[in-house]
Amino acid sequence: MRTAIVTDSTAYNTAEERARLNIHMIPLSVNISGQLFAEEVDITASEFYDKVRGAKEFPKTTQPPIGEFVALFDELAKDYDEVISIHLSSGISGTYQGAVQAGKMVEGIDVYAFDSEISCAVQGFYVLRAAEMAKEGYSAKEILAALADMQQYIRAYFIVDDLAHLQRGGRLSSAAALIGGLLQVKPVLHFVDKVIVPFEKIRTRKKALKRAEELLAEDAKKYDAMDAVVIHGNCPAEAQEWLEQLAETYPNVNFKLSYFGPVIGTHLGEGSMGLGWAKK
Repeated sequence: MRTAIVTDSTAYNTAEERARLNIHMIPLSVNISGQLFAEEVDITASEFYDKVRGAKEFPKTTQPPIGEFVALFDELAKDYDEVISIHLSSGISGTYQGAVQAGKMVEGIDVYAFDSEISCAVQGFYVLRAAEMAKEGYSAKEILAALADMQQYIRAYFIVDDLAHLQRGGRLSSAAALIGGLLQVKPVLHFVDKVIVPFEKIRTRKKALKRAEELLAEDAKKYDAMDAVVIHGNCPAEAQEWLEQLAETYPNVNFKLSYFGPVIGTHLGEGSMGLGWAKK
């Protein structure tokens, strides 16, 4: 059985990773002042933040049309027996449901949609694991079992400078945004039951980043080896400095740098930072 791996652009896997592991990507789009851009295709993350700074309207994000999934699955049916389609949390986007519906509309190939219940490079961890296993000849059911096991050991926390982006985009409740604004806090956020909620309310950015590191440290003590990622919203120098400090402190953790692209950046805003990890 040949198994294809599909994901969406919010996994922010690199072009090199996608080419090396034969990962197929369907982009979400961002609408800036009436102009639609497919992320990772029509616009880079840095271009997005530059455009948004001068935009009069808050950008909007759009999930892929079902037809794009159907077209890709039909094309894959020529060379593959089955597909695993891995997507950002169904609690913040309809992309996963789009893959489910498209899978029912194609013939000649079995489609298994997987809800990562998270997003960004941490979603990308699932994609990389699945693609590596597919390359080694594992079946879709074997890969899905591995991803379900992996889900127990995945963690991600992020810190935003301004909760208004999440509140305006409907990804965080008005009450939570109001509390954050009134107290001038830099809350540590995470995913619970597929949606974004505050983990802890912390007064300063420095302390919030330190709290995320403390949570990483707890797991770094438990496991022999982990993969981790520092994610930034257009603040690469700060992210790189944090990554280097973390890598020196936790030698059993393999760190990489990633970013919040246009779609996720719309909801988190410039200056956001994230830290995610998974047990190897």
